[in-house]
Amino acid sequence: MTKVPTIARIWRGRTKPEFADEYEAYNRAEGVPPLLKTALGVQLLREDRKDETWFTTISYWADMQSMTAFTKGDPEQVHHLARDAELLCELPERIQIHKIVVPPRLR
Repeated sequence: MTKVPTIARIWRGRTKPEFADEYEAYNRAEGVPPLLKTALGVQLLREDRKDETWFTTISYWADMQSMTAFTKGDPEQVHHLARDAELLCELPERIQIHKIVVPPRLR
């Protein structure tokens, strides 16, 4: 039986356009794989603006217990990747936790 996600954990960070491709590749290689091993699903979103590029990582969880087990503590605490300080404009201070009210319906 497939678990239905009830919680989304959302991280956002931004980088300069000249670092955007490098950060995307780095995040795909270092940030996403640990989530794929544990979360029910993961999305990495990219928004290219004129002067900056925003990245959003959304991971989906069955419940707070599974998310807390993954983070080994406070699920709102950010665990920065080794090169985040080098590639991001600033280090994000928190993670957003959202209750999923209407789960996605895929065709």
